[in-house]
Amino acid sequence: MADGDLPPHARLVNFVSEEQLEEGRRNGGGRVVDDGTAQSDRSFYEDENLTRRKNSSPNPLGIQEEFLNSAKTHNDPRANGDHNDNHLPKKPKLSSSSTFITNAEIRKEFAHHQPGIARINNGSFGSCPASIIAAQKRWQLRFLQQPDDFFFNHLQKGILHSRSLIKSLINADHVDEVSIVDNATTAAAIVLQHVGWAFAEGRFQKGDAVVMLHCAFQAVKKSIEAYVTRAGGSIIVVQLPFPVHSNEEIIAEFRKGLAKGKANGRKVRLAIIDHITSMPCVVIPVCELVKISREEGVEQVFVDAAHAIGSVHVDVKEIGADFYVSNLHKWFFCPPSVAFLYCRKSHISPDIHHPVVSHEYGNGLAIESAWIGTRDYSSQLVVPEVLEFINRFEGGFEGIRRRNHDAVVDMGKMLMNAWGTNLGSPPEMCPSMAMIGLPSALRISSDDDASKLRTHLRDRFGVEVPIHYQAPKGAELGEKDMDSYITGYVRISHQVYNTLDDYVKLKDAINQLVSDGTTCNMLLKE
Repeated sequence: MADGDLPPHARLVNFVSEEQLEEGRRNGGGRVVDDGTAQSDRSFYEDENLTRRKNSSPNPLGIQEEFLNSAKTHNDPRANGDHNDNHLPKKPKLSSSSTFITNAEIRKEFAHHQPGIARINNGSFGSCPASIIAAQKRWQLRFLQQPDDFFFNHLQKGILHSRSLIKSLINADHVDEVSIVDNATTAAAIVLQHVGWAFAEGRFQKGDAVVMLHCAFQAVKKSIEAYVTRAGGSIIVVQLPFPVHSNEEIIAEFRKGLAKGKANGRKVRLAIIDHITSMPCVVIPVCELVKISREEGVEQVFVDAAHAIGSVHVDVKEIGADFYVSNLHKWFFCPPSVAFLYCRKSHISPDIHHPVVSHEYGNGLAIESAWIGTRDYSSQLVVPEVLEFINRFEGGFEGIRRRNHDAVVDMGKMLMNAWGTNLGSPPEMCPSMAMIGLPSALRISSDDDASKLRTHLRDRFGVEVPIHYQAPKGAELGEKDMDSYITGYVRISHQVYNTLDDYVKLKDAINQLVSDGTTCNMLLKE
């Protein structure tokens, strides 16, 4: 992408005309450019020498030199803990009502999405705006142009800056409690590796339990198998109801799981709690479950919140878990893949390590995670630009989250009414995703049927949406529509780029299949 092709709000700041510089000096740094968007170049005017240096030696990559230069005040760019955060740029201000991002600008930011596809599955892989992709490319070029300078002078400072911003977003006490890792799968491996070592080294007794929800992500289940069960730990799986009607149903089942884990004198060494379950999708009363875990003597609590940041409110001190992970590429607009792992400061902190061992081993998890060998770290460096993008929306971070929630509930109700089915959970238990029952006439009777129907919707109708098979359990046959019991649910997402047409396309596709008498056993397996 040529510099001139960048969206207006991604304009490279060093390409400012002399006339705009003069106007900026007169107006204290504020200006309105030819596309009508408001810009702020204050940092260029506060130091005339800095302005001259930039004009004489422009930075073709548009890197945020303000924070890179100010970060040089650190003796150790990897610094953790109680360092002074005053070197960081001020928190980006929310746009005024006259400069909020427009619908046309949103469409431009996501114009790289494949045309003709109703993309209502943001929950799986997220979405990245064009301006953030451009920022990532600038970081990648910064490395490729002069790798040594990038490694020694910029990489660790940039990652520290991102960690500091995340610390503020999630209300952590210390920046060294925040590590940046590839994804929630990596974070689960870090936590479960630590627990597995405790079993293997005799600090936990053979047969002591790890309690988890039955709908935990498959990678978490595999990490438990790889690290915990082979070292002698036992696993207690809490079966949650679905459809679910209240938090109390979840809390009751969780209490049963803890009681089972403590039976026969055993101890529950770790509780793994989803903040938002993936499939089926439900917001879990995580604060209550963590509190119950503490009351019941659970040693450590790990919250797998892969979908959380950007989708629900996150305050790690309020939640109170020992470990909390959330992906930044799902609902936070970062390019894939990147996540933060919060590890509450405690006596076990020095024993938490990244599973990929590099020369930073032993310097603390945050530092270990910031260098695991030569690789592309650009997705970890664009957090400042992502926050600038978010703050172009009315209400910023919370405004986006609130509107996505309200929209997905409205779309869910529209689909439910059109199909004569149900929501999988009350609106207050929906994040930016919702589960909606599919007509029983489709005859979804297995996970394989759900997979075939999803493929058919993609290939024939241009609709991308996950489908969940809900098997009847004994006498609990579940919800019914006018024909029979509902055994299939779609999980719809709503992100800022989605429109009503996306959900109407899904509605019409399902109605056409039912009208045509199509059932899942008629669909070909791909």
